[in-house]
Amino acid sequence: MWMTLGVLFGLLLLTAQAQMKVSSFDGNVTDDELESFNDFVATLKPGADNIGNEWAQGHSGEQTKAMGLVYQLAGQQGTLDNMLRFCDAVLSERNDLAKAPVGQYKIWTGGVDPVWPNNVTATPIVTGGEQGDPVGHLASCAYLILKSYKLYDQKVTIGDPNKYGATYLERAKTYLEEADVAMNNHILKRLLDVSNGSKMYFAKESPYMGGKPVPWNQQMMFNYAFMNLCSAHRILKDDPQLLEKYKSIIVASIDWFFHGGGVQTGESKKGNNIYNWGYTMPKTSGEDSNHGSLDVAGFYRTYIDGNYAITADQMKPFANMFVDVMTLGNGKYAGTVDGQSGDGHASATNYIRSGYLFLAEFRPDAYESMMSADLTVGKTTGSADEFSRFLWVKHQRAKAK
Repeated sequence: MWMTLGVLFGLLLLTAQAQMKVSSFDGNVTDDELESFNDFVATLKPGADNIGNEWAQGHSGEQTKAMGLVYQLAGQQGTLDNMLRFCDAVLSERNDLAKAPVGQYKIWTGGVDPVWPNNVTATPIVTGGEQGDPVGHLASCAYLILKSYKLYDQKVTIGDPNKYGATYLERAKTYLEEADVAMNNHILKRLLDVSNGSKMYFAKESPYMGGKPVPWNQQMMFNYAFMNLCSAHRILKDDPQLLEKYKSIIVASIDWFFHGGGVQTGESKKGNNIYNWGYTMPKTSGEDSNHGSLDVAGFYRTYIDGNYAITADQMKPFANMFVDVMTLGNGKYAGTVDGQSGDGHASATNYIRSGYLFLAEFRPDAYESMMSADLTVGKTTGSADEFSRFLWVKHQRAKAK
């Protein structure tokens, strides 16, 4: 009897989770679509730690970014409250704050640093670009609260079990303070070397890629953190010097890619300008599809932020690259940004990695074919990152009409 009830409960839970439903590809984002998203994320449970990069490109990381994006789009408090639930979790799991076995590990620096280890069985325990995303989640949530002035003095709906702040403003300030701690007491103190024109290299003593340029997808993780830290501090006007420091690193990263040899511009067989770039400098071609999706999502985040001079004209060659080069036809997509395919991350896929969905904004002729590759009107999906990015582009198209 108990086994039967357990199986039934599991089936009901799975059914409840598969609730994000596409109402239409055109027009405004609908109330039903937003309700289905909020119903879905309310069922999600934050990861218990960052093992396997859970808070970076893992489920909890992508789900947190999805909540932030949908809150930017619609401003519904329920969406934000679920994001707070996830940000409370990620902060509580930081190595220096969490009790063992989640935290209290001595990492490669010799200290119990404010980091989120992704493999605690390694010797030494290393850190890399994945450290940017948890900081970015905290800073993003702080920024979204800080721009929602009407929430400042309200008690946080989900309560304050971790004593991070009873009101939304108090919670935002805690998130921002602790994001700064992680950024300045590990990432900028030990992990990164930004002494060469503010460009991101891993510190020479880092056991992970020591002395080498930070790969583009990992620069996007760090930029996610820097960008939202800037946005939050810009509202508070509390530390202009720190804000300028963060901003200089983002600007250097963008300039390195677009003007410093990071990307090659060519022409597709259809006569459109396209980009080709590599995984990390000095490589300038053949970035794999998996990391390319993360790269594109990162550049798009910076584009919509509006403070870093990335234009739609600069974004369009990414879109042309995906539509003209990576889209092979018959539901197949190339494994690299130059239209080739290999193994692992460079394998061809029969689906579109969700970072590329943002590019449909710049190729309206391909919008429906891109969205309908993995989504169907009237049907549901269990991918929060895919659904949120669809909603965002749908929203952008409706605003432009």
